[in-house]
Amino acid sequence: MTLTRIFSVLFCLFVSSSLFAQQTDSAYVRENYTKIERQIPMRDGVKLFTSIYIPKNQTKKYPFLLNRTPYTVQPYGEDKYKTGLGNFPAMMREGFIFVYQDVRGKWMSEGIFEDIRPQVVGKKGKTAIDESTDTYDTIDWLVKNIKNNNGKAGIYGISYPGFYSTTALPNAHPALKAVSPQAPVTDWYMGDDFHHRGTLFLMDAFNFMSTFGVPRPKPITPDKGPKGLQLPIQDNYRFFLEAGSLKNLKDKYFVDSIKFWNDLFKHPNLDTFWKSRLITPHLTQVKPAVMVVGGFFDAEDAYGTFDTYKAIEKQNPGAKNILVAGPWFHGGWVRSDGSYFGDIPFGKTTSIDYQQQYELPFFKYYLKGEGEFNPAEANIFVTGSNEWKKFDTWPPKETEMRNLYLQPNGKLGFEKVGRTDSWDEYVSDPNSPVPYQDGVQARRTREYMIDDQRFAARRPDVKTYQTDALTEDITIAGSVLANLVVSTTGTDADYVVKLIDVYPEDAPNPTPNPKNLIMGGYQMLVRAEIMRGKYRNSFEKPEPFVPGAITKVNYPLPDVAHTFKKGHKIMIQIQNSWFPLADRNPQKFMNIYQAEPQDFQKATHKIYHDTFNSSYITVSVLK
Repeated sequence: MTLTRIFSVLFCLFVSSSLFAQQTDSAYVRENYTKIERQIPMRDGVKLFTSIYIPKNQTKKYPFLLNRTPYTVQPYGEDKYKTGLGNFPAMMREGFIFVYQDVRGKWMSEGIFEDIRPQVVGKKGKTAIDESTDTYDTIDWLVKNIKNNNGKAGIYGISYPGFYSTTALPNAHPALKAVSPQAPVTDWYMGDDFHHRGTLFLMDAFNFMSTFGVPRPKPITPDKGPKGLQLPIQDNYRFFLEAGSLKNLKDKYFVDSIKFWNDLFKHPNLDTFWKSRLITPHLTQVKPAVMVVGGFFDAEDAYGTFDTYKAIEKQNPGAKNILVAGPWFHGGWVRSDGSYFGDIPFGKTTSIDYQQQYELPFFKYYLKGEGEFNPAEANIFVTGSNEWKKFDTWPPKETEMRNLYLQPNGKLGFEKVGRTDSWDEYVSDPNSPVPYQDGVQARRTREYMIDDQRFAARRPDVKTYQTDALTEDITIAGSVLANLVVSTTGTDADYVVKLIDVYPEDAPNPTPNPKNLIMGGYQMLVRAEIMRGKYRNSFEKPEPFVPGAITKVNYPLPDVAHTFKKGHKIMIQIQNSWFPLADRNPQKFMNIYQAEPQDFQKATHKIYHDTFNSSYITVSVLK
């Protein structure tokens, strides 16, 4: 049998087993749960559509597990059942009262939807509503109206439902005992989904809001809801480049129909619009147990995972608050077995580990009083060494901050440069931006977070620095800080810093190798982040660069947990565009939302690495 034939057979078996599993789970739901639908009234009179799955076995009382979502609780109709309940089959078989709710203003719920709705501060009365009050009112109604409940509730959710899980914490209902924000939307300006440090994440914002942002004047089911845009060019790099500017995109595709897109244009800087939407300042006096979950290779909300955990930890000494982070894409802890991602295997079914050791025991312990749950404060899967580590704090205390200095001739090391005149010079052209990934994609892929970076290293507008082959393992666990000393002939610039694991030339190829990978010299992306340069001193008050003036640009990258193995090399890549993941900077100081195609101009950049102007990356090295 040929290798192609073997893979075809395996694929068919996988599809068949997946379909069988869905059918089996669907039958299980029907046989073991009774579904009811209710319009639950909120304090202001608005009713939220809620599907409730109640165990048929009434010999014991059950806790509630709530999932509040803007993505629809379908299927609608009490005779139509979900194919599975909870995050994975073991949760469904454990037995909870599963509750799914369309949030205010979405699908079959009444009211007006607002993206990442601000918290009510200092207001009282029935009209003072937010997502926290809606959650409170929902739980209160459930406890009082659904028979055979044990008076306890938990809430969980991934991504936007993760945000709604987080908002359950302020002024939580007394029955709420366990909360698990998973990859929670937390800060749409600094690091989640739509912005990274002031830079618009173009593809995600445009594609998501083209359907999600379409107004819904009255309750509606998904079959009558908005359909996705059919773009005339399937190559996302070409489509967004040929659009010419953000203004052109808006004028051609949205005009004024998408409220949130209009808000982006009105609020380019970090103003009260964005600050009011931050949930983290309100995470005080947290009483329920919290388990924050996320993936290091999450293309959407890696930032929110760590920011939410840290905010709760800082503002609630003694709270029952833990972190679980693994080598996962967005939701990968329940949407895959977690044994690999992209081209990189991890040697363990990390998602199964998580489900069995963390999520199910968490909810069983706090909602049913069953079993034991004694996790560490931070439960972290470290890639490279491919092992679970337990820490008493996150970031770990057992680290030391070390500087990786950029050096002449593409070198990188822990020693500071001794020369007094040393820099790299190159030209960045926003009309030929550096792509975020090799090849052609119709949509943003999740694998770019871990993909091979050799395609970028070949470009003259990407500067590359790497260590010699390591003589011992080095594990980076925690924060990564970019400390750049630069100059530009323009008046604005973006800076992208990538932390990369370079495999040795004799690294073996996988067996079998259907993608024909060459792992010798593979440049695995460990972490990357972009910074819009005009915000280097203040996100509220942007400042132009002085052309030719030596300037510091310092900013953090999201947290890391990775071992660079002996024989590997540590690489840093620096570039000024990351397209079309991030929108293009015209390299002139202006409101980029108002830029015209002719505003985008070339600029000459310098990265300095000498005794007096040292560029370096600060990493947390595990002792």
